[in-house]
Amino acid sequence: MVSITIDDNLLLRSYEVGDAQELFDLVNESRRHLHPWLDWVVNTTKPEHSLQFIQQSQHKTYEQEALDLAIVHNNKIIGGIGVHHWEQDTKRAQIGYWISAAYEGKGLMNKSLSGFVNFLFDKIALNKIEIHFVRANERSAKIAARLGFKIEGIIRQSTMRNGMPEDVVVAGLLKNERPSSS
Repeated sequence: MVSITIDDNLLLRSYEVGDAQELFDLVNESRRHLHPWLDWVVNTTKPEHSLQFIQQSQHKTYEQEALDLAIVHNNKIIGGIGVHHWEQDTKRAQIGYWISAAYEGKGLMNKSLSGFVNFLFDKIALNKIEIHFVRANERSAKIAARLGFKIEGIIRQSTMRNGMPEDVVVAGLLKNERPSSS
């Protein structure tokens, strides 16, 4: 089990099987907020889907293929953060994240990502972290910039969003480039 304390009220921790209903309810409440940016929201239609995600997440963590964590604020799950496309040989991975509509704009995602990035560099020994986001996702662009990520390029029309091809922005941060305030 992974647990990363961000501050007295904010924690990143491994999902547990008992989180399935709470996780589903959170996704369901924020469905309209999350759907434009996250394809998996459409396929999360019942608590069993959240349970399957948690079980798959536990397996992938065990195999060191991915790491999915709940963002917990005052003992309540408010979002998720994780590593995917984890390449052990190059010490590189992509991170993804989401937060419920009720907690957006409060600085909690920025704090969570800052702590998570430090954990990935210091404890997991990654050398590079990437964030991939569609151009229209201005919030992700701002978070990436605040954390010191540099735009490395644009992969043209490499994803579908709402049935339309969309460009993906790739932002990266190397361990030796990380701002001292992270």
